[in-house]
Amino acid sequence: MLPIVIADDSLLARKLLTKALPADWHVDVSYATNGREALELYRAGKASVMFLDLTMPDMTGYQVLEALQQEDLNTFVIVVSADVQPLAQARVRELGAIAFIAKPVTPEAVLPILKEYGLYV
Repeated sequence: MLPIVIADDSLLARKLLTKALPADWHVDVSYATNGREALELYRAGKASVMFLDLTMPDMTGYQVLEALQQEDLNTFVIVVSADVQPLAQARVRELGAIAFIAKPVTPEAVLPILKEYGLYV
């Protein structure tokens, strides 16, 4: 089982993202409602892949990406955000995210990224 984290302060967004994942993808999903929880889950070994919202209370997605980069932590981060401005997309890539998916998330947006990085066959 591949451990993944879905980090979003919105319960609805977490549910929609969970439904957008491949049904036969063998994953152990943990949920975070803010960036601090996402980092704690990562440090506990629960985030080989992290789906990360940018706008969250306590600690933003940008701050999570910065912490991952500073601590040289290794995970596949896929940013999921309603902020689709080119500047936001460029910034998250500079901070190490492998992809950017606009909300609302669809299976068609998730699957090619998972396949590209060998996370889903």
